[in-house]
Amino acid sequence: MSELTVTLLRFGFLALLWLFIAAVVFSQARDLTVSGKPRAAKARTAAPARQERRAPEPAAAARTPAPTTGGTRHRPQQLVVLEGPLAGSSYQLGSAPVMLGRSPEVTVPLEDDYASGRHARLFPQGSRWFLEDLGSTNGTYLREQKLSRAAAVDPGVPFRVGRTVMELRP
Repeated sequence: MSELTVTLLRFGFLALLWLFIAAVVFSQARDLTVSGKPRAAKARTAAPARQERRAPEPAAAARTPAPTTGGTRHRPQQLVVLEGPLAGSSYQLGSAPVMLGRSPEVTVPLEDDYASGRHARLFPQGSRWFLEDLGSTNGTYLREQKLSRAAAVDPGVPFRVGRTVMELRP
């Protein structure tokens, strides 16, 4: 092989290497870019009355009263947003698990730049709701402590997903 061919192959390899690095950087930038702002503006104009939303629930299970422990404790039925872009919103809870995050496929879509696509899950068990982090980037906090496993959430106790603070109410 001639020296010119070897030099051209070296420059070709170097160009491919830089293209690969650029593709990785642009892919990461796209994943980390805040996509909630355009969606949030569109959502506000499309649905100005967002005070009460209903989480999907099975028809039969939704009408069944929540189980009680000792006859005195009822499972909370409402998720209220206290702080964040959706402050003042509330969601009716049924007996199905509730997914929280920025993805449009979750049960409660958050317009929060610090929330992951599938950030956390609220699920009922007996007369209580439990909260678990789904491997989010910024973590899920209950009583200002970062969750490392599922934890029971009592009514009136705030928990944070991204910058959104919520609580359960009866």
